[in-house]
Amino acid sequence: MSNAAISAQDVYKRFGATIALDGVGFDTMPGEIHAVVGENGAGKSTLVRILGGVHQPDQGHIAIDGQTCHFASPHDAIAAGIITIPQELRLVSALSVAENLALGDLPVWRPLGAMPIVDHARMRAEARTQLRRFDFSPDPDRPVGQLGYAEQQIIAIAKALRRRCRVLILDEPTAALENREIERLFAVLARLKDAGTAIIYVSHRLEEIVRLADRCTVLRDGRVAALAQRGEFGTDDLVHAMTGRTEDEHDVAAATPGDILIEDVAGRADAVRVRGGEMIGLAGLLGSGAERVLQRLFGVARAPSTVRVSGRYWRLRSPVTAVKAGIGMVPGLRRLGLIMNLSVRDNILLASLGRLYGLRFIERRAEDRLVAELMDLLDIRPRRPEMKASALSGGNQQKVILAKWLARRVKVLLLEEPTQGIDVAAKAQIHSLLRDFVAQGGGALLNSSDLSELARSCDAVLALRRGRVAARIDRADGLNEARVHAAIVT
Repeated sequence: MSNAAISAQDVYKRFGATIALDGVGFDTMPGEIHAVVGENGAGKSTLVRILGGVHQPDQGHIAIDGQTCHFASPHDAIAAGIITIPQELRLVSALSVAENLALGDLPVWRPLGAMPIVDHARMRAEARTQLRRFDFSPDPDRPVGQLGYAEQQIIAIAKALRRRCRVLILDEPTAALENREIERLFAVLARLKDAGTAIIYVSHRLEEIVRLADRCTVLRDGRVAALAQRGEFGTDDLVHAMTGRTEDEHDVAAATPGDILIEDVAGRADAVRVRGGEMIGLAGLLGSGAERVLQRLFGVARAPSTVRVSGRYWRLRSPVTAVKAGIGMVPGLRRLGLIMNLSVRDNILLASLGRLYGLRFIERRAEDRLVAELMDLLDIRPRRPEMKASALSGGNQQKVILAKWLARRVKVLLLEEPTQGIDVAAKAQIHSLLRDFVAQGGGALLNSSDLSELARSCDAVLALRRGRVAARIDRADGLNEARVHAAIVT
């Protein structure tokens, strides 16, 4: 057998008192898709960061084609042919699509031997060619920040594939993609695999793992809990290896809605209405306008909109106004919902400063009690309120964002891909927390590319096409994934 394209042998990594990796061994062969799964905090991100040069192991070593190597930085890993696409996209919002794709390797030309200048025409042409494989044709001069999350993720993947990589590491690559884009990605991965590229695939979508992976490594508490070949594992096997339990998801019962909490007051094609005790889903293909509905209702759209919240009219000119109206937003990118360098405690209290600091003195003990109660309620781990938000796993970061809005006591939660990139246990916890929130009279508007999640969790789903609500499917009328899919593509 040939040498592994990349391997980790007996790797240990500790962060303070936390042992992130405890003697992990891992390898990926050329032309193999090797999946890595595990609960949040199991060590997946640490392993990926060590392979990508972000962290260095405390013990053990990394080898490329059987040769031990040391990565002092991500630049060293990239030079060795290891390209990582992280869960949090690394794009420059102010730059264009074409500029982001070419960043770090700009095409230049030298007119008559002069100083090199950027060849913008070639850069645009290369961008169109690279994105064509995804059947995605944005304006190459459009700033990336104006695109939705799923569209930005396609660009991040295309940017990585532009380079000739020996090892491609994908961290939750399909978290915000709908089925058509997922199929395109899988076709690209099949071509890369046939060309001999080693692919490390990290995902919480276990159905994808069963379908795609040649091998699967399960991490649990920083150790390898299981290693299986294709055909030797199913989703139940993976869940059991990850958690010691089997997955247990149930559809929610039809709710009895209360009074209207939030509704559009203008005759909009994408108008929404949410009642107390109700969770409404938003579904749509890329470009359907589902993401823009949430942005508009949180005051970040270009043109302010007028809504009625609990009977009062509000002109949503900014997120500040939306928060005053009792609206909270859980964005698809966690870095937009948290200040990563602040502590968990400060992030939880951030949206409530005006209410908590209304007196001339700071009631520190009351704040500490509130933070402790919310950390217990949401099971935020570890129970260390002083820890920086950046040190938490993705699922626990998501819980901190929810805790922030619970501390603020908002009436309406807007959620964009609330369970993307988190494990099955954390996903079930977040669904349970959202059900408790609406059961206590709150309202939630949830946008997700996971149609099965919408069908299981929501009381009704609005299908959007080209910026319009094309259909509403209520649970009482037979809400299911097939009906939602048909509504968004018909």
